[in-house]
Amino acid sequence: MGVDSRIAAVIGNGVIGHGIAEVLAKAGWSVRLIGRSKDSLARSQELIGQSLAEFVDAGLLKPEDAKAALARVEPHTEIAQAASAELVFEAVPEDMELKRNIFGELDQICAPEAILASSSGHPASALDTLATKKERIVAAHFWYPPQLLPLVEVCGSPRTSPEVIERICRELKAAGKEPVVIDHELPGFIGNRIQFAALREAWSLWAAGFATAEAIDAIVRNSIGRRLAVTGPIESADLGGLDTMYHFANFLQPHLDVSSGPPDAIGALVKAGHRGVPTGLGVRQWGDGKGQELMSKRRAELIRWLKADAVASSG
Repeated sequence: MGVDSRIAAVIGNGVIGHGIAEVLAKAGWSVRLIGRSKDSLARSQELIGQSLAEFVDAGLLKPEDAKAALARVEPHTEIAQAASAELVFEAVPEDMELKRNIFGELDQICAPEAILASSSGHPASALDTLATKKERIVAAHFWYPPQLLPLVEVCGSPRTSPEVIERICRELKAAGKEPVVIDHELPGFIGNRIQFAALREAWSLWAAGFATAEAIDAIVRNSIGRRLAVTGPIESADLGGLDTMYHFANFLQPHLDVSSGPPDAIGALVKAGHRGVPTGLGVRQWGDGKGQELMSKRRAELIRWLKADAVASSG
């Protein structure tokens, strides 16, 4: 079986899946977006169209290019439609048995040279158990929303071919992403581990009553939040003086939260059905459109960064 050039497939059309489809379509790929139902696929194409319109409004995409990109996304409900793709991304819900079965089936129907990638935060070695050609399975962890955040964490299993890692990084870079290779598998990869370390401390401080959720968020937004967009944590420590940071870490780290699970107060909210913005109540209250307002504000800021990136790359 040969590979038809420039055909990609995305298995799963949720928030990550349709975002990846948009990224690939803008880069010129013919994308087969594979979902469970025609109705959900129609909604995904609507969301892709809305996102492309945002790029046009921001001056990041020409109207004719947005129209062409949307036309490149083909909705399908059968995984067999991925058979002729040279690049396949799995983006289904967090069901490991489902993911393993998908990779097992893709391994059977796709050409031997096709790359099979998972966009989840799971190691490739946890997903390739039913596949025979394990060397072409790789993790390519997109961050939400994929069309607005440049990072893709790329990590192979001990069985993944180095050539596969090189190829997928090359394709991601050509699609406007910033692939970063992680040298060894680990749960959650790098970004989520750092994100959840900060979230663990923030939740702990709130649950223990040291400050309100509003105060904690404001402290982060107006200090390290601004710096981290320019300097990562290790760069920031070097800029601040490694010796100073080392000695302060010796003082502070024994006092940081090291709980093995979220606080009971968070669990109580979840058990009561409070999901945050989707239900209007989480740790903070999101009624009266506050959640959508914050979401729009974040999207606008991420688009501003993309515009800055475009200016920097053109200069």
